[in-house]
Amino acid sequence: MNARPVIGVLALQGGVAEHLTALERAGAVARPVRRPEELAEVHGIVLPGGESTTMSRLLDAFELTEPLRARLAAGLPAYGSCAGMVLLAREVQDDRAVRPLGALDVVVRRNAFGRQVDSFETDLDVREVGRVRGVFIRAPWVESAGPAVEVLATAGHPEVPDASAPAAPAGRIVAVRQARVLATAFHPELVGGDERVHRHFVQTVRAR
Repeated sequence: MNARPVIGVLALQGGVAEHLTALERAGAVARPVRRPEELAEVHGIVLPGGESTTMSRLLDAFELTEPLRARLAAGLPAYGSCAGMVLLAREVQDDRAVRPLGALDVVVRRNAFGRQVDSFETDLDVREVGRVRGVFIRAPWVESAGPAVEVLATAGHPEVPDASAPAAPAGRIVAVRQARVLATAFHPELVGGDERVHRHFVQTVRAR
């Protein structure tokens, strides 16, 4: 493997630029991916945060759903943050508009921590990464995980600013890994100067 693996960022919608920057700082050659031929050239793929329903529809519109599903099934390393976690799941609760890619044996609930007004930050202990600042924006959580899935971090909403927001217990799963697929409910790309999650993913890609 090249010392600087080529890692794509799905560039259809969402926080693309921040992931490209973090990957470059973490030692990868980062490229936006919008077409199947661009997907074919990468050693790993990042699915950014954004709006998972819109991203799912755009994957179909750009004829990327099946090529991406096939490459994931063949072992392509992947990292999904927030909406990316939703797309990588086996099943998404309460949203039939999202066509999950099935790369992670998890059931995910969209917007589980509440609406935009309920966004929050908190410190998290992430296995093999360390203590990081987690930025949660309309974040999902993992309702259930299969036996092959390793739980890397759990969290709860530290406070409920809106009475309509769900009170999340501390044990909600917010980071997981299955083989070479990593996902977080939070946005490490939004924490400037801390690329440890991305470095961890780059090391996963390089090891393959």
